[in-house]
Amino acid sequence: MKWIELSSPEQVEEIRNKSFQGPILVFKHSTSCNISLMVKMRLDQQWAFGVPSYFLDLKSYRKVSNLVADVFSVHHESPQVLVIKDGECIFDASHFDVQVAELNEICLN
Repeated sequence: MKWIELSSPEQVEEIRNKSFQGPILVFKHSTSCNISLMVKMRLDQQWAFGVPSYFLDLKSYRKVSNLVADVFSVHHESPQVLVIKDGECIFDASHFDVQVAELNEICLN
């Protein structure tokens, strides 16, 4: 999986704008959480789709994480995957509810 680091507020607006061209995946990850590490490993090993995928390190970029939650109207969780399309969050899942097959179905439809 090729991740794009999400580290600035400007990128959040960029994600919104780009999402009108197709779905974008945002993965919010806590570097100190074993569940988050396991979900990231699952995504790294199983994700093979051509959707831009952003990685947000919650420990390093907490303000950006809060902005993502505000802009896309989602409750903050970690780990958490968001699918952004047409400027809105059309899907979110957290913890072990993050399933690659489900993401594939959502991103390709």
